[in-house]
Amino acid sequence: MAEATHEIDFVEVKAEDILAERTRGWDQFTATAKWGIGAIIVLLLAIYLFWG
Repeated sequence: MAEATHEIDFVEVKAEDILAERTRGWDQFTATAKWGIGAIIVLLLAIYLFWG
């Protein structure tokens, strides 16, 4: 059986990179939450108006 070779490249991770990634993730989360809350409100209002 052939030997498996593994090669791992270690690169420097800077704090700015981590903060930028987390900030981008937080912005996406809050935007999705706002759209989701808005969609639920519209859905509940539509249910109330049609079947209220």
